[in-house]
Amino acid sequence: MLIAERRQQIIDLVNEQKSIRVTELSNIFSITEETIRRDLESLKKQGKLMRSHGGAVSINSVDLLEVSYEERESRKVDEKRKIAYEAVKQVREGDKIILDASTTAWYMAKVLPDMEMTVLTNSIKVASELSPKKNITVISTGGILQSKSLSYVGPLAESSFKHYHANKAFISCKGFHLQDGISESSEQQARVKQMMLSISEEVYLMIDHSKFGVKAFSRYEDMDVIDYVITDHHVKSELERNLIEKGFQLIKTKE
Repeated sequence: MLIAERRQQIIDLVNEQKSIRVTELSNIFSITEETIRRDLESLKKQGKLMRSHGGAVSINSVDLLEVSYEERESRKVDEKRKIAYEAVKQVREGDKIILDASTTAWYMAKVLPDMEMTVLTNSIKVASELSPKKNITVISTGGILQSKSLSYVGPLAESSFKHYHANKAFISCKGFHLQDGISESSEQQARVKQMMLSISEEVYLMIDHSKFGVKAFSRYEDMDVIDYVITDHHVKSELERNLIEKGFQLIKTKE
């Protein structure tokens, strides 16, 4: 196969699957990973795709990449606020909870009652929102600050969770697929969330209807780690049945 032909097929695969890994492309074309990396770098320079750690992402899949906090804050605002309100109903006095760096978690922090609890978070926005609430103990992970998401990632953020135990974790994600599990836009965010889940007794996934069926770049957990799914009322009845059949406890917002 000519190089140009192979690279065109790579573009087609990336656009079809939205994201793909170097190892997968290496197996498909039966060539070395180093050759695939050269192909991807060349296609990136031509503006045909975007590189991501371990693979490539379609230029038509901006929603699967990490975007700024301000941009995320403006998306699905009503749905996120309602989901946050439902999530707050699950919190009890004395709980030790985890809030991730999602905008939904920030909305949740805004409406959390000022009662005795501990909140562990890697989000600057969440920590700042909770700071005036005197009865809430806030623990921030520290780590490498990501300016787009205003969150801490990296080895320090990941290892911080090893020292704690949480009753409940409230997280969001970039994609939730019934066969392929939970995924994030970046590998660093995925690793932090994986640590959050590992120390939590109960996990609440807070996602609006647009996240279902999505496979973002970095897959980090199977579905069975999730206990509750909190979502909006736009979820289709067939998907709702599938979620319940899979064993999830489904919490939906009202219209």
